[in-house]
Amino acid sequence: MEPALLDDRAVLAISGPEAREFLQGLVTNDVAGGLAPGTGLYTALLSAQGKILYDFFVTEGDGALLIDCAKDSRDALLKKLKMYKLRARVEIEARDPLAVYSNLRGHPENRATSYADRAVTFADPRVPALGLRSIGATAEMPANLPGPRAYHEARLALGVPEASDFGVEKVFALDAGLEELRGVSFTKGCYIGQELTSRMKHRATTRKRILTITAQMDLPGTGAVTRGGSEIGEILSSHGQTAFALVRLDRLEETQGDITAASIPVTLTRPSWLS
Repeated sequence: MEPALLDDRAVLAISGPEAREFLQGLVTNDVAGGLAPGTGLYTALLSAQGKILYDFFVTEGDGALLIDCAKDSRDALLKKLKMYKLRARVEIEARDPLAVYSNLRGHPENRATSYADRAVTFADPRVPALGLRSIGATAEMPANLPGPRAYHEARLALGVPEASDFGVEKVFALDAGLEELRGVSFTKGCYIGQELTSRMKHRATTRKRILTITAQMDLPGTGAVTRGGSEIGEILSSHGQTAFALVRLDRLEETQGDITAASIPVTLTRPSWLS
């Protein structure tokens, strides 16, 4: 993928002596033990019922834990984190001078360090083919980079859902594939929604997964997915002729015939990273 400015993303910062401890008690991944210098974690904040509220990346730099989140949910996530702050010795703020980039390349004129080195850069922890992500000051990054279109095309081709694809409090973390996308730790301590997530894991009650559907025409953002006339799932989000659907795997296996979504003939694809 070519370098891009992911201008549909935003950056929050959590600083202070208890920053790691604070976030560790809230999110699905192991911030305290799994976040090393030069790396990033993919994680989510869940409801008490174990459904995804917000998914995001966490890395460390600029004297804080940096959160790379969807721009349209930034304010709501900031408000939610501040609600949980209580007496924790942390500061939580938006870092508007920072932006999110993918696959930065090249060097500033007459500079020895590359653009990627001038930012906080880490490999996308979900799927290696998505490349590198960077959080950097817009004033120090290359100008006139293309927007996120190519990134999202690659993400859709790989069948990787994120942000608005999940909705808010619609999908359980394991149904969304967060375990396979390296977004959940089952060895860390408690976090919000942990009890139900662990129960689904150990009782093997997860029967749904988010799969990709494609059609010869634009797909709506909602609607039933059927096979041979039997309902097997529902559309969660659409991106033109590609959409994500939450599908009951047992019903998919039990049924036969053509697959439709909102009465439109579609092809259903299981991504290679999904076990």
